[in-house]
Amino acid sequence: MLAVEEVVKHYAGAGEEVRAVDGVTFSVERGEMLALLGPSGSGKTTLLLLVAALLKPEAGTIRVDGRDLTLFSENEASDYLMRDVGFVFQRFHLMKRSTAVENAARKLVVSGVGLRDAKRQAATWLERVGLSDRLEHTAGQLSGGERQRVALARALACEPRLILADEPTGSLDSARSQEVVALLKSVARETDAAVLLVTHDQDAALLADRRLSLRDGKLIDVEQDAAGPLAAGQASG
Repeated sequence: MLAVEEVVKHYAGAGEEVRAVDGVTFSVERGEMLALLGPSGSGKTTLLLLVAALLKPEAGTIRVDGRDLTLFSENEASDYLMRDVGFVFQRFHLMKRSTAVENAARKLVVSGVGLRDAKRQAATWLERVGLSDRLEHTAGQLSGGERQRVALARALACEPRLILADEPTGSLDSARSQEVVALLKSVARETDAAVLLVTHDQDAALLADRRLSLRDGKLIDVEQDAAGPLAAGQASG
């Protein structure tokens, strides 16, 4: 589904070049959740933005279903992000005066789904993230953890083929964090989507099928569960 090959992204620093991503290679299969770990400044978020086609690398290729994102035009990148990707940002990007269900339905509406159908789909996902009793509360009336779950529902409501989650448990307590990551893994299995999870939460990362570690833009460790995603899926089925 996702293949990242020898990708490099650098920025001009104070008198030096900072390689935020430095020759990284990995892949994520359909139905698999991959956790990307590393300290602040290690390049995790930059890598996520590259996979979302919000940034272009200096070198390397990023392929989704065989399509090279690095060759996309601006319109193609926008269409890819709208139709194929569910992105959970660190910042919630919610409309403060709009209700939870209106916020969760926003991407569907922008992509052309009628408001009534969009709100119905969004409500289903809000229920799955534990907000069935908060549908009509405005974003300004919600806690940080609740707003994070609205953002998660918004990303999942469009049934994306690729889910990119940037610290989705950052505003949640440990119990809710486990629930959210378990939901992402469940969605990957149910919809055959690929999930790339950026997190500093070791406990959350343990729920992923595999874990990669980044430091100073370089991949320094690869860990895979012995069962792997297919075996785990067969066991649960």
